Amino acid sequence: MTIEISYGAAEVVTGSCHFVKFDDGTKALIDCGMFQGLDEWKNYEPLGFNAKEIDYLLVTHGHLDHVGRIPLLYKEGFRGKIIATAATFELMKIVLLDTAHLMQEDFETAFRKAQRRGEEDLVKKPLYTKRDVKAALKLPRRVVKYGQNIKLSPNIAVRYKDAGHIIGSAFLEIEYKDDGVHKKVIFSGDLGNRQVHLNPPPTDPTSARHLFIESTYGDRLHKNYEESVKEFKEAIMMTLKRGGNVLIPSFAIERTQQILCILKEMSDHRELPPHTEVYLDSPMAIKTTHVYQKYRHLLSDYCKHQPAPFDFPHLRFATSTNASKRINAKKSGNIIIAGSGMCNGGRILHHFKHRIWDPKNSVIFVGYQAEGTLGRDIIEGARFIEIYGERIAIRAKIFTINGFSAHADQNELTSWAGKVHGLEKIFLIHGEEDKQQVFKKHLIKTLHKKVHIVKQGEIIHL
Repeated sequence: MTIEISYGAAEVVTGSCHFVKFDDGTKALIDCGMFQGLDEWKNYEPLGFNAKEIDYLLVTHGHLDHVGRIPLLYKEGFRGKIIATAATFELMKIVLLDTAHLMQEDFETAFRKAQRRGEEDLVKKPLYTKRDVKAALKLPRRVVKYGQNIKLSPNIAVRYKDAGHIIGSAFLEIEYKDDGVHKKVIFSGDLGNRQVHLNPPPTDPTSARHLFIESTYGDRLHKNYEESVKEFKEAIMMTLKRGGNVLIPSFAIERTQQILCILKEMSDHRELPPHTEVYLDSPMAIKTTHVYQKYRHLLSDYCKHQPAPFDFPHLRFATSTNASKRINAKKSGNIIIAGSGMCNGGRILHHFKHRIWDPKNSVIFVGYQAEGTLGRDIIEGARFIEIYGERIAIRAKIFTINGFSAHADQNELTSWAGKVHGLEKIFLIHGEEDKQQVFKKHLIKTLHKKVHIVKQGEIIHL
């Protein structure tokens, strides 16, 4: 009998980790991501399964909440084969090395403070180190292309198809035998927003009895993308015309590349003033942009036929700390894209310290700001923030533009699920429970299918 157990992304968005034990004894894990936000404490809990028994790790894409615990999986004894697209393997390396570096920095800072209190024994060690990351990345691997049939055993085959979420992202169609009967299940991974011009839309699914589908935005519709782009351009031009600077806190993967595409379009159409300089001030985002350039054949038709879809004369890369600091020498006409996306660290804080107090400047938020982050405080109207021990007034104009999501919304998720032939039951994963309740009712009413909200650790028979 084939069973599925979710050890993450069950009634929460993060920590994607889905265990499947097939009838022939093969054991596969679909993603092994990090919990984030209010669920971050779960990263230090036991995995819930024996990592040494896993034969395959099937990775859907390179976001932290889908790959962030892979080095921990290695530490716990996993020595199986990792299967992913080439672009995902490259993003995975960037994400995991950056995460290990940040965890080590946070540990050293917390340890120094705890030493002064005599409480250093209470400080948790990093979940893993760069050495663990490098060891995990040396495990056996299989680089897969979209549409390629990969045999896990004589009775099991998996096919990766383009999910349209970020570059290299995939949903999985798995065919298997259970008690001699041919069956099929689909795991959606994260599905892309069809409105966004950077990636192609998700490939249509074929047939399956069971569908495990993400539900991040299962309760809502996205704002029109073209309206969001128009609002973004207007905010930039308004700021530059008054002699100010634009600060854009941005996520390194996908959102930064979306923004660069829009700015390139403005540059090509001569909408940017001649002396404007656009700084990408994030080593991780710079490395990610190089990956997008390398695999641009996977992007939308609009992007892939351009020899350099992210390059334009105004663009400057700030790779070093000194290069980042030199941006301050130019007092106006700058567009600065920096991490972290939620402003809870990274070089954006350095730029806030130097510019957020000036009413000529603007901050444009282009991504979700989680509760408890500095970004959330700012968009909710904070008048002062504290950076590096200094209290700083917020006088810059604050814009929040919500139409750039890389996730499918309720209508897009429903339409995609409705294309699965022979579908008997839908399982909701990767979403907050209250939003899943809304999505469940919508799916039952619209598609007339059985729908179940997956709980962490429950055994589902397939």
